[in-house]
Amino acid sequence: QVQPVESGGGLVQAGGSLRVSCVVSGRTFNNYAMGWFRQAPGKEREFVAAISRSGGRTYYAGSAKGRFTISRDNAKNTLYLQMNSLKPEDTAVYYCAASVRGDSSYVTPLPTMYNYWGQGTQVTVSS
Repeated sequence: QVQPVESGGGLVQAGGSLRVSCVVSGRTFNNYAMGWFRQAPGKEREFVAAISRSGGRTYYAGSAKGRFTISRDNAKNTLYLQMNSLKPEDTAVYYCAASVRGDSSYVTPLPTMYNYWGQGTQVTVSS
């Protein structure tokens, strides 16, 4: 059973930083392209960032570019999202997702291309 589990969310002031993590149990972690998504109250789930199986390729939503960094440690089965210069509009539940599709350089912003999802971790940015 493949199960992503997020952690590291919390309350932070605007302009601050936070790192969220996602540990994936089950099959070999480096078999998956990974992504971060978020969902704010009353809004659709939206793409934040994605990373290829090896970590050599990344892709960001416009709202995340320059402020967020996605990374992975395949030896620890762990995905990270470092978030800097946080804004109140970044407040959301953050989800990690794993995709078995594509080759080693595959990244995708499409939620339908991901096979496994975590339960999410709440990030709240106060003004």
